[in-house]
Amino acid sequence: MPQPTRRGLAALSLATLVLAAGPAAAQGQVQARTPRVAVTTHEGVFNGQKLKYTATVAETFLNDAAGQPVAAATTIAYVRDGVKDRTKRPVMFLFNGGPGASSSPLHMSALGPYKRTKTAPDDRSGGGWEPNMVSPLDAVDLVFIDPVGTGFSRPFEGNDGKAFYSNSADAQAVKTVIQAWLKANRREASPRFLAGESYGTTRAASIVKISQDLPFDGVLLIALAGDVPGREMPYVVALPTMAAGAWYHQKIDRAGRTVDQVFGEALQFARTEYVTALIQGGSLPPAEKRRIAEKMSALVGLSADLIEEKDLRLSKNDWMFNILKDRTLRTGLLDVTITAPLEPGQDGAIDDPALGVVPKRAAGAPAGPPPSPAAIGAVPSPMVGRYLNEVLKYPATEPYYGVNFKVNAAWTHARGSNPYEALGQAMRENPKMRLFWAAGYYDLTTPAYAGRYVLDQAGVPGGQLTAAYFAGPHGVYDHPENLAAFAAAVRDFVAAP
Repeated sequence: MPQPTRRGLAALSLATLVLAAGPAAAQGQVQARTPRVAVTTHEGVFNGQKLKYTATVAETFLNDAAGQPVAAATTIAYVRDGVKDRTKRPVMFLFNGGPGASSSPLHMSALGPYKRTKTAPDDRSGGGWEPNMVSPLDAVDLVFIDPVGTGFSRPFEGNDGKAFYSNSADAQAVKTVIQAWLKANRREASPRFLAGESYGTTRAASIVKISQDLPFDGVLLIALAGDVPGREMPYVVALPTMAAGAWYHQKIDRAGRTVDQVFGEALQFARTEYVTALIQGGSLPPAEKRRIAEKMSALVGLSADLIEEKDLRLSKNDWMFNILKDRTLRTGLLDVTITAPLEPGQDGAIDDPALGVVPKRAAGAPAGPPPSPAAIGAVPSPMVGRYLNEVLKYPATEPYYGVNFKVNAAWTHARGSNPYEALGQAMRENPKMRLFWAAGYYDLTTPAYAGRYVLDQAGVPGGQLTAAYFAGPHGVYDHPENLAAFAAAVRDFVAAP
């Protein structure tokens, strides 16, 4: 099937997202320009196969209830050339989370045909790119989506974008983009997959919930972000990750065990003795409380006295700010293997050293509270912008936003709604629908057991679930060995009958 023409791609602008029209929408009525499109051809070697592919960066205009365009969302698509029957060629739509994050982690650090190279481990803006030979492009076409407010995707002048910044409106907007891409590229009959990371897992489940008219063959959830309510379970699901972190920092006796074994032991303890003790609350006998505290200490690396003082309930901050306190260090949240100085006023969230958006305090400067997300605002990723400009010839001159904390600050989160229950129901109704879930042992933001607990409680059929654990952080593909294993797992999942 021939590649879509510019005329066909321009049809993306016809996509409509029904939003409540207001004064801001009225100020930004008709936009003078047409959707930006860049089409380039390339070749590369992926999974040992040399192949040619077409890269297309294109905008989808999103309209308000009056039919006026109020924003543009950008897709970055890689489609293998020379495929005779595209009805049998899978296509995967991918996005990250935040919710104000661009697709750049999955795009340029995991599955795209090029991957980012850094000048230093904490480098957020420099570096370059090199071929990503483990990309699954040999097996599946890839369409990365930057939602409004991220990447090069922007609300138009006179619109603040807030109409897009909620669980429901965001899911509808991204669904609209997917439908527009499928139609413009004549791929409605292709097998389709949906992949989201972090908040993107909530986005993916929310899209499935509203997509009875747009079924997916498979959904991929990386670092699942889901609510774990209650007085016991938030502590239960975090404990195995704390144990993995204690193993990494050698704060427990490894006794020849691997991190997988320690995680497994902690998981078994959390599901049995630990949750049973927490449920008993004040009726738990003192001797039993001490026994549980000592067993926890041997797993998570904190003293039994501290654990008892916390009533057996260790918050994430309790662990992060105490596990390396003897070295005046704290760990990261997205990646517990990363450390930073332990200072007064840290909140354990936006100041996460693994996130790297709060400037390091100058030597001798007084410690103060971390800035708010709104104060940090949009954080550009110049390297990704240069790649899209120089390699994919996309004619954007504005900064590429890797993550936009103004979007996070403006977001309206749905309360009392669990889209994973809808995902579980969709899978039970369609036994052919499959789910891939990946988790990192060193991710305390979305702990591995939390993800499994959410899926279990949502009724996801075990026979339709593929679970993959990595000795890695929130971005499970960090580090070369994890990247190769992750890409291979994604390829195998898509190719499975």
